[in-house]
Amino acid sequence: MSGLPSILVVDDDQQNREMLAEALSQVGFDVDIARDGAEALNKANEVMYDAVLSDIRMAPLSGLDLLNSFRKTMPEMPIVLLTAFGSVDTAIQAMKQGAYNYITKPVNLEELVFTMTRAVEHRRLIEDNRTLQRAFSERPRTASLIGQSKKMVEVFKLVGRVSRSRTAVLIQGESGTGKELIARAIHDNSPRATHRFVAVNCSAIPDSLLESELFGHIKGSFTGAHILRRGLLEEASGGTFFLDEVGDLSSAGQAKLLRVLQEGEVRRIGSNESVRVDVRIIAASRRNLADLIEAGRFREDLLYRLNTVNIFIPPLRERPEDIPLLAEFFLARYGDEKEVPVTSFSPAAMRALTGYAWPGNVRELEHVVERAVALASHAILSIDDLPPEVLQTNGNHGDRVEILPGTLKALQRDQVLKMLESAQGNKERTARLLGISRRTLYRLLDRYGLGKTRLSTEVDVSDPTGS
Repeated sequence: MSGLPSILVVDDDQQNREMLAEALSQVGFDVDIARDGAEALNKANEVMYDAVLSDIRMAPLSGLDLLNSFRKTMPEMPIVLLTAFGSVDTAIQAMKQGAYNYITKPVNLEELVFTMTRAVEHRRLIEDNRTLQRAFSERPRTASLIGQSKKMVEVFKLVGRVSRSRTAVLIQGESGTGKELIARAIHDNSPRATHRFVAVNCSAIPDSLLESELFGHIKGSFTGAHILRRGLLEEASGGTFFLDEVGDLSSAGQAKLLRVLQEGEVRRIGSNESVRVDVRIIAASRRNLADLIEAGRFREDLLYRLNTVNIFIPPLRERPEDIPLLAEFFLARYGDEKEVPVTSFSPAAMRALTGYAWPGNVRELEHVVERAVALASHAILSIDDLPPEVLQTNGNHGDRVEILPGTLKALQRDQVLKMLESAQGNKERTARLLGISRRTLYRLLDRYGLGKTRLSTEVDVSDPTGS
């Protein structure tokens, strides 16, 4: 289609059909015609029209039959019906069945143009509303972009500078560093934020399905193509198309992607018509694309198209100062999901997290915190709640060696935690409940690495309202 608002005119009277098509074409609609309901349904399976204008009296499918078929397969398609003066009752019945509007014969051209313009606007408002809902439902995910290290601050600055343009961006970094989150942040802060952000993992789509996924297909173009399907590039039109692990794209896939970038058009499988798309491309790769070019496995001309701006996300081991912030963020995300909220880390646990190399980067840190919260039996995550690999590599065994499960020290620590929670974190009251002095309590808290923790139920004594 041309990009103009599109209308399918259905009428078994050739003269009426051509008259209506000409009238609508002259005011700027892209008009297609069908001789009956069956042909209309076939065409609608191949082309996405904005609205349908159909006569009621047709054979073998009437306009009402056609309306019912559209309600089942394309419920948001506005259908405008044409009826003679003598069949207004039928038209009213059609409205009850879901027609957008009806026009009586003989057709007043001014009324025709006005009604079809409103029908097209109605369809596009529905589409815009859906796009907005998708955009805003996806936005909170970018909240996990957290970091205070100098390297991440530079990344955030670069994201801010490129967001307002439509420049192609290549994001590189190890697995788990948050490349998709950076891409989403660019999209959410761009003029395209109200349109879709469509992400595709190139390594997850078999080469045999790649073309259909990216470009779509028309009905009957291959076995199993039962309906027309728009490709992901069309779905992303007006928004951002994110290609994750673009280095895993096959040679054939690279050639097809390059053609889209050069021509700004896609062609569905089985169709002879090209569809213009307006997408911003953001690509990402964990692999060095320059090395892949040297090895003859990636197109140099495609890299030039993708790499207008390059953003490198440092691995977590190169920015340990970000680990506490990220760990606290993930704890807040998962800790509140438990019946007894998990609210903080013991100092020894945080030292262990900070000392670990994190080969899986931020994603691994999130999984470790989620696992620890799931297994924790109290409000403070201790070193006992962390997986062995985190403890074995950093040499920091903290309080774990001293507090083996079932030992007297473990029971003593659990009792201290229990009383702390019971006293809402009030140290003086906790000491009274335990029957020990405050000095002894503080010594126990230090011994078990709990001295600087704060419970969710703890009351700030400096605030008499407790708020």
